[in-house]
Amino acid sequence: MSAWERFDFAETTSTNDEVKKLCETEQGGKKLMVTAGRQTAGRGRRGRSWISMDGNLFVSFGVEVEPRALGQITFVIGLSLLEAIRHFAPKIDVKLKWPNDVLVNDSKISGILLEKAAGNYLVVGVGVNVAAAPQGEGISYTVASLKEAGITTDKEAFLQVFAKIFDERLSELKSKGFAPIREAWLNNAKNLGQKITVNMEHESKEGKFLGIDENGALLLKREDKTEKIYAGDIFYLEEK
Repeated sequence: MSAWERFDFAETTSTNDEVKKLCETEQGGKKLMVTAGRQTAGRGRRGRSWISMDGNLFVSFGVEVEPRALGQITFVIGLSLLEAIRHFAPKIDVKLKWPNDVLVNDSKISGILLEKAAGNYLVVGVGVNVAAAPQGEGISYTVASLKEAGITTDKEAFLQVFAKIFDERLSELKSKGFAPIREAWLNNAKNLGQKITVNMEHESKEGKFLGIDENGALLLKREDKTEKIYAGDIFYLEEK
């Protein structure tokens, strides 16, 4: 992980908050990483909370990103997580779900939250259910942990592999563009070419999942036209 300048906290509100503070004092050129043993106010996408359980991985990266690549980073991080999981369990059923979920045995294993920071910095927050998965009210999808999936590792060992892969994929994005990332992501996408439902803020749409475009927008074929969707939650027909 030598590419990353790491800061570790026993406890914090959220690792994203700490990276934002660091970015305010940085002059640029550094790759920042913040980890924490415990989060008291973890956040998820679209204003949701993230339940931070002991033994799980809470990490945020501060990376400088060109504006044109902002929509592509989600796919870099999701692919890097998938490849890290495969490092520990090469034959496990792991798939990618648009826009940023990683599914192990069809259960959500992680969460990703991107937030803008000072300068050209983007904060990439990642939570991975390494040791345990939250259960109970307010969770509308199936969740699991790496431990429950039979993967023997701990948060530090997983982080070492994941951070290295993420750095390599970021370098690839910078040198070769989004095309190889997009291709690898699609090769691991769940239900590509099949019917899905997309729930957006004010409506739902059903159609065939054709893939993603060069900016990461979802391509949904409805009747005789293809629509681009930029934000939403997708559901597979077997989940209904």
